[in-house]
Amino acid sequence: MKKLVAEFIGTLWLVLGGCGSAVLAAGFPELGIGFVGVALAFGLTVVTMAYAIGHISGCHLNPAVSIGLWMGGRFSGKELVPYIVAQVMGGIAGAGILYTIASGQPGFELGGFAANGYAEHSPGGYSVMAALVTEIVMTFIFLFVILGATHSKAPKYLAGLAIGLCLTLIHLISIPVTNTSVNPARSTSQALFVGDWALGQLWLFWVAPIVGALLAGMVYKYLSPEKE
Repeated sequence: MKKLVAEFIGTLWLVLGGCGSAVLAAGFPELGIGFVGVALAFGLTVVTMAYAIGHISGCHLNPAVSIGLWMGGRFSGKELVPYIVAQVMGGIAGAGILYTIASGQPGFELGGFAANGYAEHSPGGYSVMAALVTEIVMTFIFLFVILGATHSKAPKYLAGLAIGLCLTLIHLISIPVTNTSVNPARSTSQALFVGDWALGQLWLFWVAPIVGALLAGMVYKYLSPEKE
């Protein structure tokens, strides 16, 4: 239960910090943080939580991460579903807090609410195929880095930094394509508030990250067969 509470809080922070920066600060007149700031915000949420709850739950914050670690032999299958439920619920709570804050501004309009999308709902108008490839590849690399950075032979205490910087880079590349998911919990939380098109396109942001995570788990297990 302690692990699940940690995952709930951590995923809440990821959504509130990352999506919150996009909704509240990215387009602020003259002083907005833009794509670079949003990318950095997502990375910082992971770095801060890695050192806050990494020793409690492993700081997954993402169903794709849990699935990839399971495929790589680093995580128990018995904990998989409870972790995913805790992550999704934490993401929804984070989105709820963000909505409460954002709606406090006069003339508030929900808009895209940092939801993920493709085609006409992609920030750059990218196709469904472009979005699918982007999310698979970016999640693959994310899990590849996670599996490597947390290996017993990797430098200790630097895993959180490496993983956070990787997520920042992923956002720098893919925000224009899909608004960057690589995380089904993050996508679900925003889609529930936007509804309509966001829920209709949500399938891609579950399927692609899971496929990328499974591939990364298999590949890294092959490259690093020795036991922890």
